[in-house]
Amino acid sequence: MSTRRTSRLAIEPMRRGDVDAVMEIERAGFGTPWERDVFVEELGREFAYVDVLRERGTPGGGERVLAFINYWLVRDEVHVLNVATDPAARRQGHASRLLEHAIRFGRQHGCRYVTLEARRSNHSAIRLYRKHGFRPVGIRPRYYADNNEDAVVMLLELA
Repeated sequence: MSTRRTSRLAIEPMRRGDVDAVMEIERAGFGTPWERDVFVEELGREFAYVDVLRERGTPGGGERVLAFINYWLVRDEVHVLNVATDPAARRQGHASRLLEHAIRFGRQHGCRYVTLEARRSNHSAIRLYRKHGFRPVGIRPRYYADNNEDAVVMLLELA
């Protein structure tokens, strides 16, 4: 997978050393965060991709993970499982960049669809997905185990 750069920002595959930063973003963004082992397991699955948006040249010459996206390539579909941004870096277009990256990935791999689920109450995420051309196509009743909230199934056709 190629690295994509915008000034000091790069979208790259997650490395083992990024798991702690991804977990911090996950915990800050979700009431029921995934366990660390889930992200480590994703690194070993040939159909799974976890990409991070990395900022280079931070004070002291370091780098930091600003956001991440987790998606699967399943036959002719990209299925987005998770996208999240560090709370200190929100409202800067990072989630959009990562979503566009996954959509481009789908096109490059000849996929027909990009799919995902969003909590019915997550209006900002649903707006983001609609902005990128996704449309609701169904409901998964009581999909989220933490509170039995419904999931809105959303689809983007790439053809």
